[in-house]
Amino acid sequence: MFTAPLTASTRAQTGASKIANWRFQKLFEDADAMSIQGYLRDGTVVYWNRASETIYGYSAAEAIGGNLLDLIIPAEMRAPVEGAVRWMFETGQAIPPSRMTLRHKDGHGVPVYSSHTVVSIPGQPPVMFCMDSDMSALAKAEDDLRIAATAFESQQGMSITNADSVILRVNLAFTQITGYSAVEAVGQHSRLLASGSHDAAFYNAMKEDIAQQGSWQGEIWNRRKNGEVYPEWLTVSAVKDTNGLVTHYVSIFSDISARKVAEDQIKALAFYDPLTRLPNRRFLLDRMEQAHANCARRAGQGALLFVDLDNFKTLNDTAGYVQGDLLLELVASRLSACMRENDTVARLGSDEFVVLLEYLGENELDAAKEARSVGEKIRHALSQTYTLGVFEHHSTASIGIALFGAEQPETTAEPLKRAELAMYQAKTAGRNTIRFFDPQMQAEVTQRAGLENDLREALNQQQFLLYYQAQVTSDGRLTGAEALVRWQHPQRGLVSPAEFIPLAEDTGLILPLGQWVLETACAQLAKWAAQPDFSHLTLAVNVSAKQFREDKFVPQLMDLLARTGANPKRLKLELTESILVNDADAVTAKMTALKACGVGFSLDDFGTGYSSLSYLKRLPLDQLKIDQGFVKNILTDTNDAAIARMVVALADSMGLAVIAEGVETQAQKEFLAHIGCHAYQGYFFSRPIALADFEKFAQQEH
Repeated sequence: MFTAPLTASTRAQTGASKIANWRFQKLFEDADAMSIQGYLRDGTVVYWNRASETIYGYSAAEAIGGNLLDLIIPAEMRAPVEGAVRWMFETGQAIPPSRMTLRHKDGHGVPVYSSHTVVSIPGQPPVMFCMDSDMSALAKAEDDLRIAATAFESQQGMSITNADSVILRVNLAFTQITGYSAVEAVGQHSRLLASGSHDAAFYNAMKEDIAQQGSWQGEIWNRRKNGEVYPEWLTVSAVKDTNGLVTHYVSIFSDISARKVAEDQIKALAFYDPLTRLPNRRFLLDRMEQAHANCARRAGQGALLFVDLDNFKTLNDTAGYVQGDLLLELVASRLSACMRENDTVARLGSDEFVVLLEYLGENELDAAKEARSVGEKIRHALSQTYTLGVFEHHSTASIGIALFGAEQPETTAEPLKRAELAMYQAKTAGRNTIRFFDPQMQAEVTQRAGLENDLREALNQQQFLLYYQAQVTSDGRLTGAEALVRWQHPQRGLVSPAEFIPLAEDTGLILPLGQWVLETACAQLAKWAAQPDFSHLTLAVNVSAKQFREDKFVPQLMDLLARTGANPKRLKLELTESILVNDADAVTAKMTALKACGVGFSLDDFGTGYSSLSYLKRLPLDQLKIDQGFVKNILTDTNDAAIARMVVALADSMGLAVIAEGVETQAQKEFLAHIGCHAYQGYFFSRPIALADFEKFAQQEH
C-alpha cells in the first residue's frame, strides 16, 4: 500500500515548506529497504514510509498519530529509549547508529540497524527521523543511511570525508559557517579548517576515541576562510563497511561563538565585580574553600585581609560618585600589584576589599608575620596620593587580618567574619592601621547588634527623653538651654548618648531620632511661650550632618514650627564643622532659608574639625561654641588658652556671639570672661537635667 503523505495537520505542526515536503517524500519513499519513521518529542508518529509497513507490519494509516514507543519498542527497552529520545531533542545531537531488536505488529522481534536524527525548522517543533534497515540488507541500508543523512539541510554544518579525511561533500550550513563554498572545500583535507589552537596530542586523542568508540564530540577551535578563529561544537562519526573498515567520516558541527560570549558574560556577572573587574564575594568564597582544603592537606596556614578605605563616603559626598568609582578602580589596581601569583583580591562591595593569602607556611607565627608584611605593603600602597581627574586625593585604609588553617575547623565564612571584625577594631584604633582578630571583638559585636535592635525598639516605644542643660551669662542670667537626648532603657536604665548616638549615626536611625528631638523641642518652646518665667528662653538642638543634608530638612522644619506654634527666634540649631565638608553651597542655602524665618545657628565644637575660614565667613551663623576639650585645660595648657582667645577674637571680628561649653569651675569662668567670653554652659552651673528639674532651676534663677 502506498504510504500516506504528511497530513495537513502535520504540515501545520512542522511548518515545512512544499519543497521540503517533496524532498523528504521523494527521498524517503524511494528508500524501499529502509524503514523511516518521523515522530515528535512525545513519540507521536507523523511519518511512516512503505518500508516501515513492510518491516513492522503497521500500515501508515495505523501508525501515523500513534505513539512509536507503543508500536514498535519492546517493554524492556522503553525506559532507555525514552531517555535517549529526550536527550536528542534537548541537545539536537544524534547518538551513534546501533543494532537493536524492535517489535513487529504481531509481536515477533525485528533485528534492525537503527540511526536517528532531529530535524529542526525555525518556528516549528523538531521532528525525530528514525531510519531502520533490515539486517539482511545491511550494506545497502548503510549506503542509504549516509545518503539520507547528507540530504538534511539543517542549521548544523556537515561534511563527509573519505577514510583519509579528504572532504567529499559539504552542506549549505558548512559554507555559511566556514566561508568555504563546496567547490573550495571538496577535495581538500579536513585540516583546511584547523586554527592552530590545538596541539598534536589533542588530535591524537580525538582519533583514538573515534577508533575505539566510533565517534568523538567536543568543543574545538577552527578557522574560517577569512582567518577568524571561532569555537564550534563538533561531532565526528566513523562509517564502516561490513568488514568493519572505516570508509567515511561524517562531521556535524555548529558555531557556538554566541553561546561562548553569553557564557563569558554570565560568568563575569556571577563571579566578578563590574566596576573593578575583581572577583566578587561568590568567587572569593569558592577560592576560600580551595584554600581551606589546601591548608588542610599541607597542615598549613592561610590568611584573610579585610581592607576598608577610610572616609570613603566623604569623597563620594564632596566630589561625587564618578570620582569615588575612579578611586575604587585605582585601589583595585594597587591591591592587585601587591599580590603574589596565587593570591586573590576581591571586592565585596562599596569600599570593602578582601585579600586571600592561600598558603603562608605551617607555623602560625610565621604566617602572621607574613600576613602583616603584606598588610603593611597594602597600607603603604593605598596611602599614596591618587590623581582623580583634575585634582589629587589622599586616602588611607584600615586593615583587619584573620588567620585560618587545618587546626581551625570552621565554615568558609568564619575567617571572613573575623577579618571584618578586626578591620572595625583598626577603625576604632584611629584608622590607617592594621589589627589582627581578637576573640573579644566577637562579644563586642554581639553586644552592638543587641543594642541596635534595642535602639530600633526604643524609637517604636518612645523610650527617649530630652534633658536640658542651662546656658547662662557672666552675670548669672539664664538665657536658655541645650536640649540633650537621653535613652530610658527598660532594663539598662538611662543610657548615655555617647553610647547610642554613634550607633544611630552608623545605622541611619539618627534621622528618625533627630526628627523626634526637633518635634519635642519645638513643642516645648511653644509651651514655654505661654509662661512668663520661660518665654524668653532659647533652646539649642544638635542636628547631625546626615540629618541636615536631607533634601526635605528645611520644609519639614518650617512645617514643624508652623504646626507647633514655636517661635523660630527661640530655636537655635547647633551644627558641627563636619557639615561643611559636604557641599558647603547647599549647606549655606539651607541655613540662609531657615535664618530668614528667624532660626538661629551655633557652630558647635569649633576648632576641632574642618575650620575653613573661607567657608565660615559665608555661613549665616549667630554663635561660635568653644569646645569643652579646650575649656578643660584652659588654665594649664597654653595652646588651649590660645585657641580659646582665637575663637573669641574671631567671633568678635565677625560680629558673632560666643559661648563656652564644659565650664566646671569658677576659675575657668573667670578666665573666659577675662578673654571676652561671657556665655557659658557646664556643670559649674547645671548638669543636664529632666524637664521638671530644669523648670524649677529656671524659676530659681528668675
